[in-house]
Amino acid sequence: MAFELRTYVPRRLYARAALILLLPIVSLQLVVSVVFIQRHFEGVTRQMTSNVLVEMRYFVTQVNAAPDRTKAQLTAEALGPQMQVVADLNTPVPTEDKRDFFDLSGRIVIETLRTRLPGVTGIDLVSNHREVQIGVETAYGPLFLRVPRERVSASNPHQLLVLMIFTGLLTSAVSILFLRNQVRPIRRLARAAEAFGKGRTVPYKPSGATEVRAAGRAFLDMRTRIERQIEQRTLMLSGVSHDLRTPLTRMKLALSVMEDSPDTRDLLTDVEDMERLVGEFLSFARGDALDDAALTDPTELLKAVVSSAQRAGRDVVVNRCIRPGTMMMMRPMAVSRALDNLIGNAVSYGTRAWVSLDQLDRAVRFRVEDDGPGIPTTLRNEALKPFARLDPARNQSGGAGVGLGLAIAADIARNHGGRLALGESLRFGGLQADLIIAR
Repeated sequence: MAFELRTYVPRRLYARAALILLLPIVSLQLVVSVVFIQRHFEGVTRQMTSNVLVEMRYFVTQVNAAPDRTKAQLTAEALGPQMQVVADLNTPVPTEDKRDFFDLSGRIVIETLRTRLPGVTGIDLVSNHREVQIGVETAYGPLFLRVPRERVSASNPHQLLVLMIFTGLLTSAVSILFLRNQVRPIRRLARAAEAFGKGRTVPYKPSGATEVRAAGRAFLDMRTRIERQIEQRTLMLSGVSHDLRTPLTRMKLALSVMEDSPDTRDLLTDVEDMERLVGEFLSFARGDALDDAALTDPTELLKAVVSSAQRAGRDVVVNRCIRPGTMMMMRPMAVSRALDNLIGNAVSYGTRAWVSLDQLDRAVRFRVEDDGPGIPTTLRNEALKPFARLDPARNQSGGAGVGLGLAIAADIARNHGGRLALGESLRFGGLQADLIIAR
């Protein structure tokens, strides 16, 4: 039962708050309408109609007691003003009951007169809404009776309903406007948090209720701390990299002037590996802080990356792309670097890389496939960790790295609100890497 209710409950905060606000108002109006109309209007109308019925019976009795039709007419005319009734034996009488569908008290009037006044031919509540026109059979023919409506029923309850509906709509509109102003700061906070999750910093100032302001200030403090930590990490690692490159350069220079020997060549290879390791580690630490987010055409970006890879001698083929001109916010240098890492892995462990670009509902997907050995399902999560070396899964003779290519791509995807998904290429049999960037 709870699952079924969740299916019909709105998902958005504004819609849920509006539902919480409107549901009691509508329920209250329905309860008041039913109770008030049934117990008050119906009871009052039935009592007032019953009081008039006593006069009508006396009226009909006096008309029937007249010696002839002329006397009966004179009796009706004489009694009419005294009882606030217009009576006539010569006027056509209603032959059926008539009332408007919204005339709720009219139903009680007709029901009471029909039940307790013998000889009724018809009751008309439509021809003139200010009076009740009744036809009654007498000894001298049908008698036309016309009684003020206010004598048989209280004010029509539809007036109360219209007033209640109008008041309910007015108060609901005011409440929804107020609720909208309360929800707007939460939306602004959500947009700022979502943008920060995608690697973008948008201006945000806490506003709204005290609790929302507190959440907004906490978000700003958190964002400032994260940005400061990223900056400190980058500066620290840049300094470490610079300090390490200096002695490595001296070592390379010293080895280059030494006598060529197997030991010298081995040491020079180790120094070069250390330089590459330091460079890769610094690149991973930077993440996607290479540039700022900007409106970028992902199709043009992919074509530029593929063109650079082809100029570098890599065998890369473009399978498909979305229509050019689709702009979205991203860090172009960071995404280009992630794609270059994926393409580099593909051509290192396979013979060719196939790339494609697809547009999803709220993201774009860069796909890189190869015909290499791939990565087993059980090791794919491990492959995304920094410095992961999956020797059993990948052909290390085809190109060795320090285990940061996939980790850097995954980090860039996360900083863009997306992810890096690894799978098996059904078409080419190797690894399939999906770089998903949120829009």
